[in-house]
Amino acid sequence: MPKQENCRILQHQQIASTVFKLTLSSPNLCQEAKPGQFVNIRVSSKYDPLLRRPLSLHRIIKKDNAFQLLYEVVGKGTAILSQTKPGDDLDILGPLGSGFSLPSEKQTIILVGGGMGVAPLVNLAEKIKDQRPKTKDQIIAFIGAGTKAKLYCEKDFKQIADKVLISTDDGSHGEKGFVSDLLYSRLTIHDSRPASIYACGPYAMLEAISNIARKNKIPCQVSMEAKMACGIGTCMGCVIKTKNGYKKVCDDGPVFDAAEIIWD
Repeated sequence: MPKQENCRILQHQQIASTVFKLTLSSPNLCQEAKPGQFVNIRVSSKYDPLLRRPLSLHRIIKKDNAFQLLYEVVGKGTAILSQTKPGDDLDILGPLGSGFSLPSEKQTIILVGGGMGVAPLVNLAEKIKDQRPKTKDQIIAFIGAGTKAKLYCEKDFKQIADKVLISTDDGSHGEKGFVSDLLYSRLTIHDSRPASIYACGPYAMLEAISNIARKNKIPCQVSMEAKMACGIGTCMGCVIKTKNGYKKVCDDGPVFDAAEIIWD
């Protein structure tokens, strides 16, 4: 169940020009959170900005009772958040939403992250690796970005996954092109081992990954993004269209079966 609590900042690192990694303490959240869930952060004690900021859980560090958030400064709220320091407390509501469903049989795990979409996939990869013998699952990570400067978590995935494949739109690192094209070119449809795809990134990327998964008959879960107000399913401000009617990204998601979504 989600809980509102003040979490102490343990570390706050700037890892790129506009990207930060925030480490906070919370024994409760470390025990309850699942990969793919998120937290809602109150960034200011004032009324402006009024709304909390939703951020996906990047890593869970149980031995330290800590969790990490990876975020980009894109507006006033995240700009205020970027000014916080170790020792400060942040008002956190979480864990929220429905996370990824983990595989129940031996299979190939395919992770596809675009841009900041890599953030929750690190948590997922660590969870899969920790709970299953090394010989059972092969983890393959596809990560992409517009340019090398916007490519994040490469080292993290190389420590966890069996194989990491990279693409950038401008060809500055890895193969040139979209990460969805990289997946399509590498997908081995004749592999007898079952596979599952887990993806997070821009909407257009997720739609492309969903189409690839459907054509190759591979189960696919996608983590969707939407502007949120309440973050707990009350305001109905973050709905998306699915084959079973409108669903709330904050409550029914953010993780959905890709086959369920009606892609516009």
